[in-house]
Amino acid sequence: MNLLAAHTDDGNRPVHGGTPKAPRSKRRRGAHERHRHGRLGEGNLTGLGHLLLFMLRRDRLWLPIWVLSLTALTAYFANAIAVVMDGDSLQAMTVLSKNPVMALITGPGYGLDEATVPRFVVGMYGVFLMIGAALMSILTVSRHTRTEEQTGRAELVRANVTGRHTQLIAALVLTVIMNLLLSACMAAAFHFSEAAPEPLSSTLLFTIGIGAAGCVFAAVAAVTAQLSPFARAASGMAGAVLTVSFVIRGIGDMSAVSGGGLERLSWFSPLGWAQQTAPFTLDRWWPLLYSAGLFAVLVALSLILQSRRDLGAGIVAERPGRAHPGPGLSTPLALAFRLQRTNLMWWSLGVLLMGVVFGSFTGAMDESAADMPEEILQVMGGRSGLVDGYLGYMALYFAMIVSAYAIIAAGGLRTEESGNRAEPVLATAVSRAGWLTAWATVALVGSAWLMLLAGLGDGIGGAASMDDWSLLWPTVVGHLAQTASIWALLGLSFLLYGFAPRLMGLSWIVFAGSAVLALFGQMLQLDEAVLDASIFTHIGQYPAEDLSAPATLVFLAAAAVLVGLAAIGFRRRDLATA
Repeated sequence: MNLLAAHTDDGNRPVHGGTPKAPRSKRRRGAHERHRHGRLGEGNLTGLGHLLLFMLRRDRLWLPIWVLSLTALTAYFANAIAVVMDGDSLQAMTVLSKNPVMALITGPGYGLDEATVPRFVVGMYGVFLMIGAALMSILTVSRHTRTEEQTGRAELVRANVTGRHTQLIAALVLTVIMNLLLSACMAAAFHFSEAAPEPLSSTLLFTIGIGAAGCVFAAVAAVTAQLSPFARAASGMAGAVLTVSFVIRGIGDMSAVSGGGLERLSWFSPLGWAQQTAPFTLDRWWPLLYSAGLFAVLVALSLILQSRRDLGAGIVAERPGRAHPGPGLSTPLALAFRLQRTNLMWWSLGVLLMGVVFGSFTGAMDESAADMPEEILQVMGGRSGLVDGYLGYMALYFAMIVSAYAIIAAGGLRTEESGNRAEPVLATAVSRAGWLTAWATVALVGSAWLMLLAGLGDGIGGAASMDDWSLLWPTVVGHLAQTASIWALLGLSFLLYGFAPRLMGLSWIVFAGSAVLALFGQMLQLDEAVLDASIFTHIGQYPAEDLSAPATLVFLAAAAVLVGLAAIGFRRRDLATA
């Protein structure tokens, strides 16, 4: 040992000619740099395997529910179409590929000019399976990332030997695994169904496209989870991206069918990329490269954004509130509105714009009436009443869209409870029944407000395209009338929250089943008893059909009773805090 080099006179320079050492401040900076680069480099995936196994254990119920539900829906579509529709019925559907409204809802309809059962299933129902995979991915990523930070559990995980990005990467890996399982199960269900699709490569292309769409929106959710410190806002932003993607694809496909010049818009949507593969017709794999590329870019962006924020914070900084609440926050109702205001504002803007866009195609629908098959005319109210039928159908369509908002709004109440924010509110003079009723009131009024905006948008677009402003108010009335069915579904969501919050996902199952029956039940020639199982088939599609006053009153009464029972159940159970 060199004792001369080991002893220094000032802590930096050795006496008697030893090797000079770096100043202490530089050593600290160097250690800091090595620590920082280690966290962002080789150490950012520490503990990935253990955390992934933990997430799989936590999702031991949600994973099979999502995968098996969407697989069962695929099997139902394939077997029902094969059994109900013969060759003549399928050939009668060839005009569907030239129908603007069906292109708006379902897609470009590749191969429907020479329809087969596999082509019909892919063209008519594929987009809805993609939306299901996208919702599964968004909710999974949000639940395992931003929700964990919001509840404080992520801090406990990060206190162990885990990397900075481990939780985000584990959530993305879990979601990719779910989409791979979903693609495999869907392929098996479709291939061995009565539809008997051939070849197998086309079946795999169809289901892998669905999984690819789900992975893209998982990456979208990973990015939005970095922007806002709140899980509900992050999921809402990802849902807004999904909605915009659906609208852009719908406008592009509708324009392509009606001879417009906006068909290229479909290529700006992840849903459009999966549909452009055209299974059983063109069998193009290369559009999925767009999905893979966007997934990689968004994942990289989410990691960069996560590196630039603190745990529990968002890139978009929170605005500090006032030290003392104003008179607008003096009641539970005002607080409930304040918490739901931003979400409602974005939904309002989206619904109004969608209404104007969809309504503007009323004229194109009227011009194409002579070429439509009888099956579609029956859904739309016949040739003579096609305009009223289209506007009434749009009222039903928007009722389903707004129902999704209603279920999400009801779920926000559970988020407030699990995030320990409901407990301080209930520690004041606010009763449990009063808090639930206030939240339900905002959700109920918000649903009616969105249907009003949808009716105004549809009415303005339809009246302008037909140059007939007498269509405006009947369209508004028809949309508002559908609010009763939304309220009944919302009442069910609050009932589940009041007694068993963990079962609130059942409301999504009721919604999905009702939507499928309402959209395709009549086309599939299902019995009236089966169609009546849908919550959306009872009120009537005004102005094409008369409104059913008894059904409206029953739904309104059911909503009131269910919310009342929910308040009773909420009073009698313990709070489910994180």
